[in-house]
Amino acid sequence: MASFSARLLNFWNSPTGPKTTHFWGPVANWGFVLAGLADMRKDPEYISPNMTGVMCVYSLLFMRFAWEVKPRNYLLLACHASNETVQLYQLSRWYSWSTSSAIKAADVKRVDAAPTAAASSDGKTA
Repeated sequence: MASFSARLLNFWNSPTGPKTTHFWGPVANWGFVLAGLADMRKDPEYISPNMTGVMCVYSLLFMRFAWEVKPRNYLLLACHASNETVQLYQLSRWYSWSTSSAIKAADVKRVDAAPTAAASSDGKTA
């Protein structure tokens, strides 16, 4: 069994270690995940469904890239799988909010269109 220092040195010099973009690219991309997690505290009305959808497609594409690149980049794969999860959750929050808002707006229109109790049979109000 290799010592801790030997394993650390192997990681340091590996093709996906901290000397390469295979390491620092995914580290930087964790910012997307953190931003998505922070946005979960905000109201769903501020979620952009277009941008959230783009982030979902982006993460799917880069998960595929992380799997196919040689050597496989598991850190990038984990980062984009996490981002995909966060963005899909945000999209579901927005969808729930938008459908409930549409139902509320339709109810308000129905109430506004209903005749008032003060209206007389001839259409004149009291």
